[in-house]
Amino acid sequence: MATRDTDWDGVRLHVVTGKGGTGKTTVAGALSLALAADGRRVLLMEVEGRQGIAQLFDVPPLPYAERRIAVGPGTSSRPGGDVFALVADPESALIEYLQMFYGLRHAGSALARLGVMDFATTIAPGLRDVLLTGKAAEAVRRKDGARGRSYDAVVMDAPPTGRIGRFLNVSAEVSDLARVGPIRGHADTVQQVIRSPETVVHFVTVLEEMPVQETLDGIAELRALGGIRPGGIIVNMTRPMALPPGQLHEAANGKLDLAQLAIGLKAAGLDDSQGLADALATELAEQARTTLGQEEQQQRLESARQPCYRLPWISGGMDLAGLYRLAAALREQKAA
Repeated sequence: MATRDTDWDGVRLHVVTGKGGTGKTTVAGALSLALAADGRRVLLMEVEGRQGIAQLFDVPPLPYAERRIAVGPGTSSRPGGDVFALVADPESALIEYLQMFYGLRHAGSALARLGVMDFATTIAPGLRDVLLTGKAAEAVRRKDGARGRSYDAVVMDAPPTGRIGRFLNVSAEVSDLARVGPIRGHADTVQQVIRSPETVVHFVTVLEEMPVQETLDGIAELRALGGIRPGGIIVNMTRPMALPPGQLHEAANGKLDLAQLAIGLKAAGLDDSQGLADALATELAEQARTTLGQEEQQQRLESARQPCYRLPWISGGMDLAGLYRLAAALREQKAA
């Protein structure tokens, strides 16, 4: 398949994280559509059990099985590729792990019924993350005799930014549980995928102080861990400026020419132009202050020196049409 002009050429596992409320799942869904363009096959994977992907794509709740949920954008010369999705949970991942490596599917099911999974993840929380990240690593590595790789890309809707380092650093998390043996070997295999050049971690944020700070902290954490590659910063829900840049500071400081505003409103045929001018100036001042604050947060993000992408605010709520709009924006900016 031909190479595309993208910032992430060669990447096959896209981990998407972000502070709650920033639209992390929405961006993961849009990214999967963008990556599925030009006939590519993509797996979108959820690990938090919220069924956020099913709600986003308006499909029935997803099981621990890969289901086709959408088709990526196509062109006149090439149709879009398929997007598959699954919800990974640790119990199902454990059963699959036992079946894959030991042929013990029935034993695994019995262990799950007895609550062994809850016990194991309580005494060794890292085991849960090994099983979940292991499913993504398996999908990345899986081969299909007819087409080579089963998936051209895997997108993981990962835990929030505050937990992403611990979630991905699975070898360290299981070191006290298993220094040798099959569990440790499995964790090391997962880490080979996560710490390879084929994996990046994208950070979703909005231009507010707390999400931006968590994004910067998350990038710094991954760099400190070493080997886990930060990806793009995806600024979600952006809006165009209400005023030209030169007038922003005037509006924010309440220095707009009210007489000129009133004249303009009167010319437009609006009654009570002076009263409307006062109200409009107040609204513009508030928007200008918000915009200036967002510009400051944008500059903070740029200090991380990672590719930065901006996605527009979709009015009226998110639907499939909105997702395709976001996917197109990601492709235009070479994020996919």
